[in-house]
Amino acid sequence: MSATGLDVFDRRLQTPHIWLDEIMAEMGPKRQNAWHLLGPMLRTVRDRLPLDLAAHLGSQLPLLLHGAYFDQYKPSAAPERIRSFDEFLDRIKGRMEFVPPVDARDALRVVCGVLDRHVDAGQTVKVWEALPEEIRRVAEPQQVWRHGRRR
Repeated sequence: MSATGLDVFDRRLQTPHIWLDEIMAEMGPKRQNAWHLLGPMLRTVRDRLPLDLAAHLGSQLPLLLHGAYFDQYKPSAAPERIRSFDEFLDRIKGRMEFVPPVDARDALRVVCGVLDRHVDAGQTVKVWEALPEEIRRVAEPQQVWRHGRRR
């Protein structure tokens, strides 16, 4: 039986739940916490990307994640000049106000893994390559092996 009465809506709801289930598998069983991890991660990565790349990544996301991704977006301020990994993690931590304390490094790794599994491989390569090396080392590992590349 359809949850909403419309198959098109049900399909649009299913994909974000798959993403949240994958986050919950590694970060804990609460769906609300997974949602509040996903949004800050997506926005922090988005804000570090050049405008055209951020828009292309957004176009690859499931429709219902567009709101979380583009929430509070200021294209005129992109890309932010986040250079160090510590600064990047601090930005993530500052955006995770509704999440019980978690390791931001682990959360970044998990969310980037979800992106890697569900977003077009060519797009994720461009995203990882646009990030500074220090950030890429945590964000990229799943993608590196999927394409058979080694560092």
